[in-house]
Amino acid sequence: MTRYIALLRAVNVAGRNMVAMGDLRDLVTKLGFDDVRSILQSGNLVFTGRDPPAAEIEQLLEKETAKRLGLETNFFVRSDDEWNTIIEKNPFRSEAKKDPGHLLVLLSKDEIGDVRPLQDAIAGREIVRAGGRHVYAVYPDGVGRSRLTTTLIEKKLRTRVTGRNWNTILRLAAS
Repeated sequence: MTRYIALLRAVNVAGRNMVAMGDLRDLVTKLGFDDVRSILQSGNLVFTGRDPPAAEIEQLLEKETAKRLGLETNFFVRSDDEWNTIIEKNPFRSEAKKDPGHLLVLLSKDEIGDVRPLQDAIAGREIVRAGGRHVYAVYPDGVGRSRLTTTLIEKKLRTRVTGRNWNTILRLAAS
C-alpha cells in the first residue's frame, strides 16, 4: 500500500467551490482507497491505495468529484516518497525556518523546466525555483499583496498549479 497526498485546487476559498471535507472523504473511500483523512478545510487529503500511478488517481478523482459532487477542480496527487522529496529538496531552507508562512510550494500537473520566464515577470522581491513537478516560491513581503499570483504563474509556466505554505507541507507529511 502506498500513502498519497492529494491537493485540490481552489476549493473552499472566499466562498467559492465549496465542498464538505466529509463528502470528499466518503467519495475517496467509495473509490477504493483506505485511511482517508482530510487536513484543514482547504482541500487536502491523505489516503492509502494499491500503488496506481498518481496521474491515474488525479484523473479518477477529478472525474468522480465532478460527477458525484458537482465540483470541477484539479487534483494534484503525490506519493509519500514524492512528498518527502519535495521537503528534502527545498532550496529555501533558511526561509523555511525563519518564515514558513511565506514559503509556498506550488504543485504542477507537468514537469517544470525553466522558471526564468516566471522569475523575469516578477515585479516584487519574490524568488522562485523549480523542482520537478513543483515550484518553490518565497514571498518575503507576504502572499496577499503580491503580484506573483497563481494566474501569472500558470501563464508563464503553461501549466495548472496549486500551492500550500511550508507549514501545511510539513503538516501533510506528518499526517
